[in-house]
Amino acid sequence: MRKSNTLMKMVFLLVFIGLAVYVVRFSPARQYFTADQLGLLLEAAGIWAPLMFVIIYVAGICLFLPGTLLTALGAAIFGPYWGFLYVWTGAMIGAGLAFLIGRYLGRDFAASLIGDRLKRFDDAIERNGFATVLYLRLMYFPFTPMNFGMGLTKVRFWDYISGTALGILVGTFIFTFFVGTLRDVWATGRWEDLLSWKVCLSVILFVSSFFIPKVLKMIRKEESVSNESPLQENR
Repeated sequence: MRKSNTLMKMVFLLVFIGLAVYVVRFSPARQYFTADQLGLLLEAAGIWAPLMFVIIYVAGICLFLPGTLLTALGAAIFGPYWGFLYVWTGAMIGAGLAFLIGRYLGRDFAASLIGDRLKRFDDAIERNGFATVLYLRLMYFPFTPMNFGMGLTKVRFWDYISGTALGILVGTFIFTFFVGTLRDVWATGRWEDLLSWKVCLSVILFVSSFFIPKVLKMIRKEESVSNESPLQENR
């Protein structure tokens, strides 16, 4: 009975993901998931626009909408600072919800497939959950697949949430600051502001963000080499 229930939940998870991808990418309803349509919806929401945006962001994550689309939309409508706050809030709630969906529907089935080698990996994630999630977030690992995927592992929920909260902070701020700053220039029509310190800083931060994964890989490689050296000396 338990095995049957586990299998049914996993099937439900796969059907849910399949339907989400179909609705957003291939169905006639996909026309409503464009930046223009979502922007019109938020403009019509008035003072409720921030709450509406957070709800859209949360739903978008669970429906596999591109995170860059939603983040750029938030920055373009609310500006670099409020946009960052609303984007980060929506991303955190959406990441937590997607994790819980993956955990409830898929964890038992995933655990039944794990062999001895994968079990060691699974146990390591449980022990080092915060560091693992933080590292993967800073490496810009695909956001939505990671949300559901981490739910299939033994990582603790609060390790996952705290690692995500810190890991997406820098990247989210840089991207919303970049898009929001350009939006301010576009809105005012003062094109000379493209040479302002604020725009230049946003461009520098945006370009520099692409080097974060490379820097992390270099640091990790150096740490692994330094850890191996004492072992080699003791042989």
